[in-house]
Amino acid sequence: MESCVFCKIVKKEIPAKIVFENEKVLAFLDINPLNKGHTLVIPKKHYENIFEVPIEELKEIIVAVKTVSEKLRRELDCDVNIFNASGKNAEQSVFHIHFHVIPRFEGDNLDLNEWWRNKVKTLSEEEMKEVYEKLKSK
Repeated sequence: MESCVFCKIVKKEIPAKIVFENEKVLAFLDINPLNKGHTLVIPKKHYENIFEVPIEELKEIIVAVKTVSEKLRRELDCDVNIFNASGKNAEQSVFHIHFHVIPRFEGDNLDLNEWWRNKVKTLSEEEMKEVYEKLKSK
């Protein structure tokens, strides 16, 4: 996609600090990191979100996410959070599928659980049953 910033990074039209690359996937340091080593993992081919990316391509991306996570753990002695937002309502900001791999360090004061505590919405038993009925295996 011509106007996609991540596609421009793939084409090397915009500089990025690339930490992993293979024929299908690229990983680079986030320019607005939540923590040192915060890395974005993207497919080289443009897909807007998880709903568009074919399963075989998604497998390649997830393998790269694991590879990057292991590299971060080895080199930075950290744990990681892995995050993806798919779609406007999920607060996706760049519409090229990407996974955030966010290093976590003891005492880093990065409280990602704040999302869950502040935005928790409880469902009634009836609402839970309705959702379950729609989603259960048939």
